[in-house]
Order: sequence, then structure tokens, then C-alpha cells
Amino acid sequence: MNTEDALSQLGESTAEAVVALLSTLAPKGIERGIVVAEGADADPFHGIPAPAVVASVSYIDGVTGGNLFVVSVRGARLLAASMMGLGPESVDEGTELSELELSAVSEAANQMMAAAASATSRVLGEEVEIGVPTTTFVQRFDESLFEKTPHQAHVPLSLFGEPCRIVQLVPNAFVVRIGRAFGEQEGALIEAGDAPEGGSAGGFDGALLRDVKLRVWAELGRAHMQLGRAVGLATGAVVELDRPAEDPVDIYVNGRRFAYGRLMLAEDGDWAVQIDEIIAGAAASASNNAPNEFLEGVQ
Repeated sequence: MNTEDALSQLGESTAEAVVALLSTLAPKGIERGIVVAEGADADPFHGIPAPAVVASVSYIDGVTGGNLFVVSVRGARLLAASMMGLGPESVDEGTELSELELSAVSEAANQMMAAAASATSRVLGEEVEIGVPTTTFVQRFDESLFEKTPHQAHVPLSLFGEPCRIVQLVPNAFVVRIGRAFGEQEGALIEAGDAPEGGSAGGFDGALLRDVKLRVWAELGRAHMQLGRAVGLATGAVVELDRPAEDPVDIYVNGRRFAYGRLMLAEDGDWAVQIDEIIAGAAASASNNAPNEFLEGVQ
């Protein structure tokens, strides 16, 4: 595997993780482009108008390098409004972000950076720790905003039509480790395919996936509210959801809606869900994304 392939694989894994997370914060507001592998001289802010919001984080254990998330001011405002349950019409066209808006975007950026690190961990097959993410409103871009590395993987995004991107800053040693990790994964698949027992047509052993752990949860419904109201909720407060109690619940596997079911009380007194309908194609989508642990607890 060459450097460009390794960076593309890493960028693709990170893009899926970040887009899945952003989709929970800004439903139907996210579109993504193709991963671009570039060198040290590439401008990570290319195509993003200043002033803008820049979130950054560095890896502190496992690997070196880091991630950037860059978004235009209007895009940041639209994201903050979506997180607070407000529509685009509520967004001010000024050039400064309010403290509430910056706080909301910072929280989103923190979650994105954690999702990106989790994706990197899965690529390498080992734990990767990150430092404390920082989110800054900048009037202009300069090299002091990021750590220069020999390689970058850019993933262009559109947030409610506004340009933004996730950038991975990758040192040489990291590229070598990515290539080695993917090589080991491919080797494991080849060995499994050569095994005559339990194999299947095409040399793929389905048993290889049987022990892969997936995150499964049921969603009873959703609610949108302003951040001010959310932080003011008291014990015993009632939050109304967006669907009647008799409606089926959504069952998610690895961040994908997998099936519909009914909430039940199990014999041991715990809650359970009885599956009524499997969504066509959902099983393949869930397995293709396994494991996707960063989504645990999002719903």
C-alpha cells in the first residue's frame, strides 16, 4: 500500500465517523466530498472564507499528528442553530459569533475530534488518545493554527450549503503504521479465505466477523429544544418526544437504522425490544461499518 492509498483509507474512515456524528447534530444538513491526500505544502484552509471557526486537536498517545475542523462563520452559526433546535431563519448575518454559538460549535467540534480519534484507533487496531480540543474564532488564517506535517488528508464537507472540511495532519511514521495495519488486515482475510473449513465462495470466511462487537440501541423518539432550556432541566422534568407512545421504536446497529420494533418488558424486569421488521439492506450496511463505537450514547 502506497502513501496515497494509506491516507485515503484513513481519510475515508474519518469522514464516515465525522459525517455520522454531524448528521445527528444537523440532520439533512451534511454533504461530503472525496478524500484528497496532499503533502506538507497544501493549504488546509483552502476554499474556506475568513473569518472562520477552527477546531484543532493533537494526538498525545499512540501516534503523533492531529485533526483540524474548519468551517465558515455562517456554517458555524447554522450548526449552532440546529443544535439548539432553531431554523436557518434565526441565524444572524453578523461577523462575530456569540458566546452561546461558539460554545455550541465547540461542543460539536469536541465530539467530532473524539469521533475522528476513534476512527483512527480502529484503523490502527490500537488505542489513540487526544489532547484537549481547542475551538477558535479567527479573522484570518495562518500557520500558527496547526502543526505542519509531511502529509495531510482533506475531506471537504458542506454544512447547510456552507463550506467546511476535516483535515488530518499525518507525519511519516503514522503513514508507515497505517500501511502496516491495513496490510495485517488484508493478510488475515487472505488466510481466512485459504482455510477449507467454514469458508465460502470467493475465499471469504464469514466466521471472521462473528466475534465483531456492534453497538445496538433503540430510539423511542427525539426532541429539539434551545440550549438554554436544556441546561435548565431539573430532576423530574418531562421532555415530550416527537412520536406517539404506540409508534414502533427505531433500532440502530452501528449508527444505521436497522429495524423497527416494539418496547417490551423482559421476564427479568429489564426493558427489551421485539423486532417487527428488518429494513432492507440494513444488515449489510451495519456490518460494513463495524465496529463504530464512537456513536455509543449519542441517541
